[in-house]
Amino acid sequence: MKKVLLSVLTGLFLTGASVATPAVAEAKGGAATAYAAPAAVGARDIITEIIDVVGLKPRFEVRAANVPNAAAVIMNGKRYILYNENFVSTLNNALRTDWAGVSILAHEIGHHLNGHTLTQGGSNKQDELEADEFSGFVLRKMGASLSEAQAAIKALADEEDNYTHPGKSSRLTAISRGWRNAQEQILASAKAGTPNRTVAGVSRPIMSESTVAANTTSRRPATTSRRGSEQIMRQVRLQSAPQERLYVTTSYNLVRETEDGLEVIGKLQKTKSSKFPYVLESRYFSYLFVSTDGLLLNESGQRVGVLTTT
Repeated sequence: MKKVLLSVLTGLFLTGASVATPAVAEAKGGAATAYAAPAAVGARDIITEIIDVVGLKPRFEVRAANVPNAAAVIMNGKRYILYNENFVSTLNNALRTDWAGVSILAHEIGHHLNGHTLTQGGSNKQDELEADEFSGFVLRKMGASLSEAQAAIKALADEEDNYTHPGKSSRLTAISRGWRNAQEQILASAKAGTPNRTVAGVSRPIMSESTVAANTTSRRPATTSRRGSEQIMRQVRLQSAPQERLYVTTSYNLVRETEDGLEVIGKLQKTKSSKFPYVLESRYFSYLFVSTDGLLLNESGQRVGVLTTT
C-alpha cells in the first residue's frame, strides 16, 4: 500500500520541487486571486519557523494553490511561495513525518532567498542543489535529523538526472551538506556560548531603496564607529541615493559614513547561489542581490546599483 501511495506521489512531484520563472508567473498574475488562496494557519507557522532560524525577513507571501506540488514564483511583481495542500498532506502521511512538508517549503524559500527567481529559464540543476542545501541547513536549525531532512527527496526524486533536476544521489548530498554546515555552526555556537543564529534579523521597518537619502539625512546614527576601527572593503553605490557614502567592511557590515563615524545599517550575507553569491539587507531597503560581477539587483531583478572597490 505504501509503495502504491509513494508511486502516486512521485507522479505528483514531477521529479522535484519546481520553480516558475518570473515570465511564466507574470503571465498567470492577472488571475492571481483565483490561482492561489491565502495559506492555512499551520503553513504560515512553518514559514515563520523557517524564517526565524535564518534571521531574514519573509518578504514573500505563502498561498495554497492549484500547483502540482510547490513553487517559488513572482506574480505581478510580488513574490510568492505556492503549495498544494493535498500534496503536502499526503506526503506527510505517507512518510509519517511532518518534516517532509517542511523540507519542501524550505526548498522553495531557498529559491527566493538565493535569487533564483530573478532570472529567466525555469528550473536548472545548480539552482535545485542550492535550494536543497538551504533546505538541509534550515531543517537542522529547526531540529530535524539528517534522515528527516532527506525524507521527501529520498522518496520522490528520480534516480537519474533530467533536464531541470539532478538525480537523487546529488540532491541527498546537497541536503546533507547543508545539514552538516548547520550542525557545525550549532556546535561552534554552543562552545562559544553565543546565540544559535546565522545572520542578524532586522528589527526596524524595511523601506525601499529610493527612500534611503530622505530617511538618513535627518537621523542621528544609533550605532557608529570610527572609520579606522573597521576596514572598508567595498563601496555601495545606489542609483536612488548617489550622494550617500555606503560601504561594506571586512566584517561584512553595511555602513553609512556620517560626521560621527560609520553607522552600521545592514549586513552583506553569503548565499548558496552561484549567480548571486551575496545579498545586502538593511533597515532602509529590501534585499539587494549581488551578482558575480558586482551588480546590485532588487527583488524584481532590476539593476539598482553596484558594489565597487573603494
